[in-house]
Amino acid sequence: MSAASTKPPSSPHVMTTYGRLPIALSHGHGCEVWDVNGKRYLDALGGIAVNTLGHAHPQLVAALSDQIGKLIHTSNYYHVPLQEELAAKLVELSGMSNVFFCSTGLEANEAALKMARKFGHSKGIARPEVVVYEKAFHGRSIATLSATGNAKIQVGFEPLLEGFVRVPINDIAALKQATANNPNVVAVFFEAIQGEGGINPMEASYLQQVRQLCDERDWLLMIDEVQCGMGRTGKWFAHQWAGIVPDVMPLAKGLGSGVPVGAVVAGPKAANIFAVGNHGTTFGGNPLAMRAGVETIRIMEQDGLVAHAAQVGEHLRAAFERELGTHPGLKEIRGKGLMIGIDLKVPCSELMGRAAEAGLLISVTADSVIRLVPPLIMSLAQADEVVAILVPLIRSLLAEKGLP
Repeated sequence: MSAASTKPPSSPHVMTTYGRLPIALSHGHGCEVWDVNGKRYLDALGGIAVNTLGHAHPQLVAALSDQIGKLIHTSNYYHVPLQEELAAKLVELSGMSNVFFCSTGLEANEAALKMARKFGHSKGIARPEVVVYEKAFHGRSIATLSATGNAKIQVGFEPLLEGFVRVPINDIAALKQATANNPNVVAVFFEAIQGEGGINPMEASYLQQVRQLCDERDWLLMIDEVQCGMGRTGKWFAHQWAGIVPDVMPLAKGLGSGVPVGAVVAGPKAANIFAVGNHGTTFGGNPLAMRAGVETIRIMEQDGLVAHAAQVGEHLRAAFERELGTHPGLKEIRGKGLMIGIDLKVPCSELMGRAAEAGLLISVTADSVIRLVPPLIMSLAQADEVVAILVPLIRSLLAEKGLP
């Protein structure tokens, strides 16, 4: 390795849209990655819930190498057999009926919002409205940014798109009150577990109540599973803990184990909303992305990774509860499976850098929530290593802020 390659690049030509840590990663294996200086890190972030199978999974590497030697991209002017294969699998796992493929979670959510509007127009509603939630995050396009419940990231991009009704989570009375006597409402749209908003789960009873309300009022139930789906919570999709099925389900992140793949899965009520020419994408559903999705699910089933995520996630949560549960600086530990949020009573963004210095990759969201979304292959021993590194850092930070 040359001397020039042993320090992170300064990125003078890359737009400053991210506040980056001074780390440039070189390669990885499983749940471990190494930077250009040879330092090893335990990855408890998984590319922000993306790297389902970790890094350099031998079966995925072989499959993608094989596919690259055949076809990477053809366009949707032609049939793509791998689309049919992946769609059939997602339909089987979800209990839904049809799938549209794109490349990102933002695109999947944007497509869902378009479906809601077209659904409304088909019913003669000229100005359809969609119920969205406080603290939600659905993306950064103008439509998904408008649906998002974070004023900080909306500032500077006004005027926001109209047509949204915002309510708090887990409050069915508030939902009913906000939509009372409003004939323009056509859909309810939320994350089963809010990710960027601070790992805030929707309660099972609330999900069931919203499903019933959507049925009664002929609304679409649209559940964003971009971050919490694909086995992360110990079910294939987080809403399945409530025993319900949505009408529209955007997916992305973990579906391709690092290869960009997005999808909108639709049930019978929404499957035929889009007709030819209503929506499209150049890259969506390309053979390489579809092979990544097919192989990701195949390996997950082969290795029992959904149940494994539940087991390791419960182990992690129990360990953090044991180590921090009585600490005066802890507000709450939330989440399900390998989607865990440790909510502190003080802002803690500096923990990202301190954890990296200690050899652990994490993130902090909603100012005070430590987010852990590691690869689903993480072992119990690696989970213990996460706790051993992170707990002292949390205790030290809280002590600095007057919460010993």
